[in-house]
Amino acid sequence: MSEELTITLVVAMCVAAVLLAWLSMMLAALESAISRVTRANLNNLMIEVQSDGELSDFTRQKKIRRLQAAQRIVMRRYAASNSCAFFRICGNVLTGVLVACVAATLGYAMWVQLAAGLVVALVIACVTVLMRPRTVGSAKPLSVLIDHAPLAAACVRLTPFIAGGGRGAAGGERDADAVSDDEELEKIHHEQGKAAMDRLIETNRFDPEVSDMLRNVLMLSDTLTREIMVPRTDMITIERDGTLQDFLCLCSRSGFSRVPVIGADIDDLLGMAYLKDAVRATAFNPAARARDVESIMRRPMYVPESKPVDDLFHEMQRTRNHVAVVVDEYGGIAGMVTIEDAIEQIVGELDDEHDRTQHAEPKKIGERTWSMPARTPITELEEIFEIDLDEDDVDTVYGLLTKLLGRVPIVGASATTHGLRLTAVDSAGRRKKVSTIVVEPASVEGGDDTGSTIQQQGDDASHDGKEQGHDHDDE
Repeated sequence: MSEELTITLVVAMCVAAVLLAWLSMMLAALESAISRVTRANLNNLMIEVQSDGELSDFTRQKKIRRLQAAQRIVMRRYAASNSCAFFRICGNVLTGVLVACVAATLGYAMWVQLAAGLVVALVIACVTVLMRPRTVGSAKPLSVLIDHAPLAAACVRLTPFIAGGGRGAAGGERDADAVSDDEELEKIHHEQGKAAMDRLIETNRFDPEVSDMLRNVLMLSDTLTREIMVPRTDMITIERDGTLQDFLCLCSRSGFSRVPVIGADIDDLLGMAYLKDAVRATAFNPAARARDVESIMRRPMYVPESKPVDDLFHEMQRTRNHVAVVVDEYGGIAGMVTIEDAIEQIVGELDDEHDRTQHAEPKKIGERTWSMPARTPITELEEIFEIDLDEDDVDTVYGLLTKLLGRVPIVGASATTHGLRLTAVDSAGRRKKVSTIVVEPASVEGGDDTGSTIQQQGDDASHDGKEQGHDHDDE
C-alpha cells in the first residue's frame, strides 16, 4: 500500500471516529432530553407559535412541523429513548473499532491495537453516560428535542425491532402512560404532600370547610382544564361585523362581560370583547355605538385542554388574564375557562348578589301560565298541561328550549312547540345560565298547535340569530 493511500485512509478513519464520537454525544443529549420533556411544555409552545403574530407563515409552519415531530416522539417516549441508546452504544463501539483499525494501519502490535480501541471506546462511553446529566440535554431539554427531532425519528425508524417492543401489551401501555423524569419526581412529591396533609387533617385541628379547601388545593394538579372549562357548545359569541350597540345588548341580556369575537365560525376566533371597553367607548360618545365590535377587540389568551388547573391558575394570575380560550390537540376551539373556574375548584361554587336559587318549584302566575325553574323535568311539564311532548332526548324544560332554539338560550329567547310557548325570563349563577322559564299556551292564529316555531324576542333579536353558545363570568 502506497504512503499516500495509507495517510488518506488513516485521516478518513480518524474523521469517521470523530464524527461517531460527536454523534454519540448528541444521541446522549437527545436521550436525556426525551426523558425530561413534558407533553404540557410542547402543548404550551405549540399554542405560543400558533398565536405569535410576528412570525411569517413559512416560519410558523416550519416550527409547527418540528413541534409535531417532537410530540410524536414524546408519545413514544420509551421506544425513542431506547433507539437513541442503541445507536449511542453502536457509535461507542464503532469509534473504538476505527481507532483499532488506525493503529493496525500504522503497523502497531496487536495488543496496542486492542488497547487503543478499548480505551477510546471506554472514554467515549464514560463521557456520554457519566456526563450526560450535565449536558445540554438536561439543561435545555425542550430546545434539544425540537432541534434534533428528525434525528430521533430516524433512529426510531431504523430500529423497528426496538420500536416494535412498544407495540406489545406491556410496551404499548408503557408508552401510552409515559411521563418525563421531572413529572415522575413531581408526582412523588405530590403524593407525599397529600399523605402529610391527610394526617394533619385527621388531627381535627381545622374546620371541615378549611379541610376541604386544603384537599382541593392538592387536587388542582390532578384536574385538567378540560374538566372545568365551558364547552364550545355553551359559548356565546358575537360576529366581527356586530356593532357596539349589539354587543351592549348581548351583554345586558346574557349577563356576561367578556364575549369572544368570531369570523366565519367559532374556530375562527379573532379576539375577546370586554364590556368595560365598550362602555368606555360609548359612554360619552353615543355615535360610537355604530362602530364594529372588532374595534375594541383584545388579543385572547390560549391554553391547552390538557393543562393542569394549578398551572392554569398561576399563568392567568401572572399574565393578568381572567378568561382564556381552550384549544384541543388539533388546534380547534374546545371551550373557554375563567380564573373563577379555577378558584371554584378550591372554595366551591361562587355566586354574586344578583344570583337567585335554581331549586324552586313550578309556580302558577296566571290562569294557564306557569313559571318553572330551568331544571324542571319534562314529565312535570306534561302533567301540568296534560300533553304528551314525546321528547326522549332531553329531560328538562331548559333542555327542551335549547333543542328548539338550536343554541344556548339567553334571557328573552322564546320557542313554541305543541301549542306551548317557552320563554326564558331570568338567569342565575356565575355562568348566567337561564334559571326561569315561563310556559304558557301559544296563540298561533291559523296555525297547527302541534307544530314547532321559534321566536327570538328582544331588541337585538336579529343579532342573536348569529350567536353560538358560550360561557364566561362577570367582571
